[in-house]
Amino acid sequence: MTATATEFRLLGPVEVHRSRSGLRVAPAGAKQRALLATLVVEAGRTVSVERLAEELWGAHPPRSAANAVQAHIARLRRLLAAADGPAAHETIVTEPTGYLLRLGEAATDAEHFRRLSAQGRAAAASDPDRAAVLLDRALSLWRGPALADCRDGSICAAEADRLEEQRLVVLEAFYEARLRSARSEGITVELERLAEEHPLRERFSELLMVALHRADRCSEALAVYERVRRRLAAELGVEPGPSLRGRREALLRQAGHSPAGDAGFGHCTDRAEDLWCGDPALRAAEVARIGRRLEELSCELRDLNRRFEALRADTPPGPRRPHPHRWQARGR
Repeated sequence: MTATATEFRLLGPVEVHRSRSGLRVAPAGAKQRALLATLVVEAGRTVSVERLAEELWGAHPPRSAANAVQAHIARLRRLLAAADGPAAHETIVTEPTGYLLRLGEAATDAEHFRRLSAQGRAAAASDPDRAAVLLDRALSLWRGPALADCRDGSICAAEADRLEEQRLVVLEAFYEARLRSARSEGITVELERLAEEHPLRERFSELLMVALHRADRCSEALAVYERVRRRLAAELGVEPGPSLRGRREALLRQAGHSPAGDAGFGHCTDRAEDLWCGDPALRAAEVARIGRRLEELSCELRDLNRRFEALRADTPPGPRRPHPHRWQARGR
């Protein structure tokens, strides 16, 4: 971004960042934010007055929608001009049928995200370390849900859905790059959270299976597959896809150690029952997993007992004790 550039930000609450002055401008009203977001999403294309009215008021526009849209455009122009000088109002152009936002030298954080993501994914095969850095930079642009404060209209809602899907695809690529690079510390916990948050998104579960196998937790990796299989059958009536099935088969096939840097699986037992009794390392992993779960349940039981006694005595329960294995979501 140059010293005089403007960035329209959609990856979170809608705002305008002026690098020359350092100002961050966010329209105060919901209609103003929705109007700005719509024009930015459709930048370079004329948006008709009717489409803008539908985006701002839905199926119940005011009686004089054209005048109301014109008034909101005028206020938005003043807001942008006040933030960066009198020439800024020229960014929004009046057309015979509607209004057009010309970005000129300005940019959007969504385009910045897409550009970094493309660079990272292109580097993944040959340089996973660089790919992980680039993809992490792309994800760091997110300040919250896309267009977080103006998703009521169809234009903004559709764009928010597209951006969220792109974010998830980049997250998958980021964790795959980390598995193939030297930046894999702490990855299992992060993938456990993502697999729990997106249980029907098989790629996160597949990557989690890889990470668990790398940590010599093969029985837990198989348990991840079974959990996904049951969820897919119950909610969608389908079986896991071929990629996830292939991961499970690799676990059960005793394929031998994977080459360094490969995201595949190493040795595992041929028979599922041997996971429970045949391999001391797998037994130890299962004992550790059950131990962690017992600790979680013990903590929850103590908390429930405390709350129960407080309610029975009609006294405030006091602060909750922290869960021993909770983690904070990444600020994406």
